[in-house]
Amino acid sequence: MDLSGFRDPEIARGLIDAINSAEPGREIKLMEVCGTHTVSIAKNGLRGVMPEWLTLLSGPGCPVCVTANHDIDTAIAIAQRPDVTLTTFGDMMKVPGSYSSLTREKAEGRDVRIVYSPLDALALAAKEPERQVVFVAVGFETTVPLIAAAILRAQEAGLTNFSVFSSHKTVPAALGALVNDPDVKVDAFILPGHVSTIIGLEPYRFLAEEYHVPGVIAGFEPIDILQAIWMLVQQLMEGRAEIEIGYRRGVEPQGNVTAQHMVEQVFQPCDADWRGIGVIPGTGLELREEYAAFDATKRFGTIDVPEPKEIKGCQCGDVLRGIVLPFECKLFARACTPEHPVGPCMVSSEGSCAAYYRYTDYGKPDA
Repeated sequence: MDLSGFRDPEIARGLIDAINSAEPGREIKLMEVCGTHTVSIAKNGLRGVMPEWLTLLSGPGCPVCVTANHDIDTAIAIAQRPDVTLTTFGDMMKVPGSYSSLTREKAEGRDVRIVYSPLDALALAAKEPERQVVFVAVGFETTVPLIAAAILRAQEAGLTNFSVFSSHKTVPAALGALVNDPDVKVDAFILPGHVSTIIGLEPYRFLAEEYHVPGVIAGFEPIDILQAIWMLVQQLMEGRAEIEIGYRRGVEPQGNVTAQHMVEQVFQPCDADWRGIGVIPGTGLELREEYAAFDATKRFGTIDVPEPKEIKGCQCGDVLRGIVLPFECKLFARACTPEHPVGPCMVSSEGSCAAYYRYTDYGKPDA
């Protein structure tokens, strides 16, 4: 697909001028809840062309970042088993847990491997039947269908040495938790494009109907995001609260029904602990009983996980709630850098702190 039109400077300038010429008569705070949006906003300098009355906040859009220390510690504890080969996406390797990280465990001799798909882990399990191969499943609704497909394939193949540690989270109810948080001040949401390709529009509708908070599902190019901002500004100025799709080339109102059915077949909702937010009922996904043989936490019985400990001085949790901007953390660009990250928001390529560090001069000692 030719995306050049979504990067056209003249179209972008027209949208920027329209946003800047608006007169809402009050301050407006918009939150993007997708890590890819966070990166695109920072990379294209969109915050710098917004009017003074409009603030763009980054929310809990990075699945690695919102993974609680207890879940990271559990993955590390599984990796410490001598019979386990633990597989994960690269972003998880350097994320600090309470006392260690997967990178450190690998350096100390644990069998920890980076894969690019759960199907890679599945192939590894078939190739090395003497090892218990565990895939650390961290992600939002976008990645869950592929995990479900891998489990179905493992069952069909009769693999008894493949399992999944599920730390999946679902997005919509987390936005409701933010709206109900008295410390969070958000007028509208730039809704995630990737997640919405799977779930569609309906799961967000409660934001508008119950809380009168509008949202626009956005694509990832500069003009996609500027269009979503303009659509939200229009809604707020007109006193409307609707959930709209600004990314029609990628998102259908009903989402991907086939993927939804596959996920529902394999997984069921459970409570999940979000970094910075806490436990949100029904926002996690656990394997249904008929697939319990592929649940790593059940396969290995009791897993000895130490008491979680938060990193002193790290404000990643507040960044994920939009309470502070990354450069307002005292560790940002000083003790905490991509080369030596203290918190997960600086580790992940989709983390707010990493995006600010890479694409802006905010808070850097020499800025």
